[in-house]
Amino acid sequence: MPAQQKKLIFCTAGVLSLACALGTAAALGTQLWVRGTVLCTTGALLVNATGAELHKFIGEIQYGLFSGQRVRQCGLGGRPFQFSFFPDLLRIIPASIHVSVILFCTVLIIFALVGAGFFMFNAFGSPYETLHGPVGLYLWSFIACSCGCLIMILFSSEVKIHHLSEKIANFKEGTFTFKTHSEQFANSFWTILVCSLVHFLNALLIRFAGFEFPFSKPKDSGRITGAVDLMY
Repeated sequence: MPAQQKKLIFCTAGVLSLACALGTAAALGTQLWVRGTVLCTTGALLVNATGAELHKFIGEIQYGLFSGQRVRQCGLGGRPFQFSFFPDLLRIIPASIHVSVILFCTVLIIFALVGAGFFMFNAFGSPYETLHGPVGLYLWSFIACSCGCLIMILFSSEVKIHHLSEKIANFKEGTFTFKTHSEQFANSFWTILVCSLVHFLNALLIRFAGFEFPFSKPKDSGRITGAVDLMY
């Protein structure tokens, strides 16, 4: 493949990696990981609420990796409550899983930035070590993609298996009991999925850059090859 086409491919992959790093960093600090509603079962049972009456006992909840908010509804109107995972909820959540999600988000950001740098280096520089060539690009993309997958698996297990929303909804509630009514992952969670797919796409772009098309022009026999050519 001509060097100009390789530069274009590597520039594209580098920009995508940089966008993933920025997107993950933005997602890390938001409260848009999970959105849902919680039902005040105690209040609903006290008045035997059914049908449309249940709406008076359905509150809202949304949270991220560091903080969130909930609106409790027990028939007397919504009452908002802000909370923080550290240190408020540290005793009631699966702390090891939660910290692991944050850690893998940080690793994803770091390796996405590293990958973006090496993509740009391969586009505009001359690779001089193996890790600056295709092996390194595959490595950074694989690590970043793996971290994205681990983030989604761990956070999904924390929310679904460990019933994170219910634990948050019942935090500091002595009289009323809340149960998850509806729950869905929000924008920040899907941002991690998109970033994982982008890093997988980058691996395909690396492979695509190494193809030699049958109709490409042959190189001149007298042309000097070596450090000035890309390692593909």
